[in-house]
Amino acid sequence: MRRPRPLELIAAAVLLFLVLAALFPSLLAPGDPLAIHPAESFLAPSWAHPFGTDESGRGIYTRIVHGAGPSLVIGLSATAIGIGLALVLGLAAGLGPRWLDFGTTRFVEVLFAFPGLLLALLFIVIYGPGVVTSTIAVGLSTAPGYARIIRSQVLLVRRAPYLEAARVLGRGPAVRVFRTLLPNLAGSLFVLVTLGIGQSIVWASSLSYLGLGAVPPAAEWGAMLSAGRTYVASFWWMSFFPGLFIVLSAVSTTLIGRSLQNRVRSA
Repeated sequence: MRRPRPLELIAAAVLLFLVLAALFPSLLAPGDPLAIHPAESFLAPSWAHPFGTDESGRGIYTRIVHGAGPSLVIGLSATAIGIGLALVLGLAAGLGPRWLDFGTTRFVEVLFAFPGLLLALLFIVIYGPGVVTSTIAVGLSTAPGYARIIRSQVLLVRRAPYLEAARVLGRGPAVRVFRTLLPNLAGSLFVLVTLGIGQSIVWASSLSYLGLGAVPPAAEWGAMLSAGRTYVASFWWMSFFPGLFIVLSAVSTTLIGRSLQNRVRSA
């Protein structure tokens, strides 16, 4: 096994900071992210306020740290929804009869022909804006891509000797899937989850930026980015730092996911 590259170590450090911020936000940034202090409005980054303050005098650093939890929860939840639906479609296509494989594959290809963000917007138009609906929308829009990958992995292992051995031993289809097939796909699924979290965070933040997810004054990165766009010409830090952490979270999870993918392939 090769040693981690410097970029991978930096990505791991960023993810560790985000996890700590999500689990223990008050430890890294004491204070209320929603408390307003009008006398401290629009302060530039300084020792007292490392990332400056917004129009209500709230510390940007405090809000970013406290916003790590909601952003990561949205990213994880959306990825779980996408992977869960993709597992159903991918297993049905990879293990089912030829007609089911054909129908499922054509359905996934039709969904895959639409841009993912467009599918998310269509879902929100039907069911209304909000954090829950935006999370579900992002999960549903990422499912077709995951389903194609899972189907290809299932087709590779469906004739594997260990599955044939399980069938010879008299184990039923459900037992073969859950106790034999899925454990051998766990590595690939974990890589998909790692790669998908960053994409889900970016998409959910984009919907919040458009006012279709979390809305100000919520301490959520997309909502903060949306609130800062009005003042971007004069008070750049209001948009810069939330956008920076959206990019850092997406790049870090992608780097870790790519690294895990390369290690799984070389194993």
